[in-house]
Amino acid sequence: MPTPTKGARLGGSPAHERLMLANLATSLFRHKKITTTETKARRLRPLAEQLITKAKRGDLHSRRRVLTVVKDKDVVFELFDSIAPRYANRPGGYTRIVKTGPRKGDNAPMAIIELVEELVVAEPPAKAAKAAKKTARKATAQRDKVEALAPDDDEQVPSSKVDEETDTTAEASDADAPGAKDEVKD
Repeated sequence: MPTPTKGARLGGSPAHERLMLANLATSLFRHKKITTTETKARRLRPLAEQLITKAKRGDLHSRRRVLTVVKDKDVVFELFDSIAPRYANRPGGYTRIVKTGPRKGDNAPMAIIELVEELVVAEPPAKAAKAAKKTARKATAQRDKVEALAPDDDEQVPSSKVDEETDTTAEASDADAPGAKDEVKD
């Protein structure tokens, strides 16, 4: 019988150990928290974290690799669609083990293994306002650069046409003046 790479054998054969850890992982992903012995929790943690890391990749190959361990398709769907996206920005440490008292009966040390809830840290209002002002300044500066590089339409129009346009607008503004209306009526 080959010796295990990490931790205790958990009783029985290697195949039994693999199946036991697969069932524990399935229960952990289904219920988000399970109570088990400390030894089983310590052996489950690396497996669960590897499965979550594969689920974060989200491709078909990763889904098939997870399905070799977790046989329940509903749990795999939940792992890929709701659990893994919560940990998108987290590099690891998706589970937590909390020791509880000994089990009544055989006095085995018990522990709770649970998925860590991802905390969303909100920016303080002063920093958010400062960031908004900085973004607005950058947008204004970019707009000014674009306007400076764009050719002006006034430069392409001959100056004689511009003078004629200003003369006609000046006559129109004189006609609109209050004193000009009185002169027209008299």
